[in-house]
Amino acid sequence: MARPATYEDIEALPENQVGQIVDGELIALPRPSGEHGFAASRLTQLLSPFDLGPIGGWWLIGEPELHLAADVLVPDLAGWRRERLPSPTGKYFELPPDWLCEILSPSTARLDRISKMRSCAANGVEFIWLVDPAARTLEAYRREGSGWNRLGAWEQNETVRAAPFTDLELQLRHLWAPSP
Repeated sequence: MARPATYEDIEALPENQVGQIVDGELIALPRPSGEHGFAASRLTQLLSPFDLGPIGGWWLIGEPELHLAADVLVPDLAGWRRERLPSPTGKYFELPPDWLCEILSPSTARLDRISKMRSCAANGVEFIWLVDPAARTLEAYRREGSGWNRLGAWEQNETVRAAPFTDLELQLRHLWAPSP
């Protein structure tokens, strides 16, 4: 039986790879595609009223390193209510975020949907969004016990009010990179 992966295994990866430990297994993936990065950047901009603007009350961080029990996860975006996380400092976070978002790609969709969602539920993450730039969809979930309740799914150019950010109308068309 193989030994469980350690943080030293992550540190030994080349700089062009993102390492995570899920269920004791080292997962090393290349940096994401342009469509992936575009969607993540645009979502961060669109949610900025919760971080910097008039709605406030959140810390939104791109690609934070989360140490959740034995797992080390790096979601595309994560958010903490400021009353739970007074200062977003340090190399990594042991406090589970209130919300996280994974931008799906063919190489990560299965991991994000199954193992990482399972870990997040077990470790107290309250909300997860899954954004698929290829399918042009957004799915929102809320944790219920050890599993997830799907709050909704939207596509293409729909306008969305998805928990926990229901104070904002999110126009999905802004997340999708222009076609070549």
